[in-house]
Amino acid sequence: MNKTNSRLETNRKVNHLFVHLFRAGLMCALLSVPLVVHGQNPAWPQFRGPESNPVGKHPKLAERWSKTENVEWSQAIPGRGWSSPIVTGGKVYVTSVTTEGHSKPPQKGTEYSNEYAAELQKQGLSGKEIMERVQARDIELPKEVKLHYFLYCLNLKSGKVEWQKEFYTGQPPGGRHRKNSFASESPVTDGKFIYVYVGNMGLWAFDLKGKPVWSAPLEANPIYLDFGTGSSPVLADNLVVVVNDNEKQQYIAAFDKKTGKQVWRTNRELAKGQPGRSAWVTPFVWRHARTEIVTVGPGQVVSYDLAGKELWRMSGVSGAPVPTPFAYDGLLHINGGRGRPLFAVRPGATGDISLGKDQTSNEYVVWSQPRAGTYLPSSVAYEGAVYSLTETGILSRFDARTGKQTYKTRIDPAATAFTTSPWAYNGKLFALSEEGQTFVMGTGEEFKLLHVNALDDFTLASPALVGERLLLRTEQRLYSIRRKG
Repeated sequence: MNKTNSRLETNRKVNHLFVHLFRAGLMCALLSVPLVVHGQNPAWPQFRGPESNPVGKHPKLAERWSKTENVEWSQAIPGRGWSSPIVTGGKVYVTSVTTEGHSKPPQKGTEYSNEYAAELQKQGLSGKEIMERVQARDIELPKEVKLHYFLYCLNLKSGKVEWQKEFYTGQPPGGRHRKNSFASESPVTDGKFIYVYVGNMGLWAFDLKGKPVWSAPLEANPIYLDFGTGSSPVLADNLVVVVNDNEKQQYIAAFDKKTGKQVWRTNRELAKGQPGRSAWVTPFVWRHARTEIVTVGPGQVVSYDLAGKELWRMSGVSGAPVPTPFAYDGLLHINGGRGRPLFAVRPGATGDISLGKDQTSNEYVVWSQPRAGTYLPSSVAYEGAVYSLTETGILSRFDARTGKQTYKTRIDPAATAFTTSPWAYNGKLFALSEEGQTFVMGTGEEFKLLHVNALDDFTLASPALVGERLLLRTEQRLYSIRRKG
């Protein structure tokens, strides 16, 4: 590459940084359908729960908490990880990574790297110098760190750590933006085994006592600007399925959950030739008359059958999506990402179902809402409505069947930074900010902020709702919130 082309490529990356900051999957995008989990204890087998739509059903779930109020227990988790806890058989499983030496800390918000780059540009620095300084401040590269990857098992009732397993030591396969973590993919369980995935590194299976069962190494592919990974694995019948949208070779792959052997792999070419081909969305296993694996990648939604064959696709989503799709009341709900639509899709689609110019619906797209998609938090459906929350604290409510918007409002002047997806139960909607404040709102056609619960610790992970317990993970601790009495 000659010097002119090299300079143009560097400037392209800098300019793209302004509109494309940190789409890393920070627990925003995840899983699928109800899983069959053995045993009588309540379970939360995956991030965003058994239906990938985090709604609690227990009438005693707490609506108020603080660092002391309604805290059944809290446990420090060494290191950092934005993966969510999962629960089966009365045990809590969570991943974390410790760093030898210094680890670049996270920061509230999504625009600080862009703002820093803009400041440097005003100072007259070259594109190359800007990239180097932003990278030095905000990106942690593999050569800079030695990491220890852990899986923890805690007792659900007491919070006691029953065992921990270090499953990898060394340098990571790629870097991370300091807002992300090296353990952002949530594990998944079928009630017999715990499946752990680290993007561009591998898959591991453990029994419920922490004994390694199998591992499957995966090749390292570059992620856009070394932002890091975040798409979690899902279970589809006897398969562990992962999606890896990266800058080299995008793919979806399935592994035998008993042996770890790869069963199939389907390469994909989404946003080919575009700047940035990475995504952080966890696939969703949609079971209706047939079972399909719905994936949201750069610019396209693509659904596959259980053999990895494409069933249908739809354009119109973000070039770097994060939010996770889910099903509710017979429809598939897709959050297309910031500046893109929300979509509701009926079952049975084949081929290209993309909307035409000026269309908001067609044979399979029941409704869409232009520009209603959000950047980081996934939507939640509850009591006939879909709620979507922007990373800056704007909440919108839509009728789940028709897409009609009933309100759009700022939650509160103090509610300005969100990564965690909202959840709901007992007639309440909950939105946890990056500063550890949970804004509690009434559900229904009129917006009403009821109160705010404060933990005052940096928080990006989404919760687990297990029976009458709410599990919240902050940067420092894991809390079990349970109503006393």
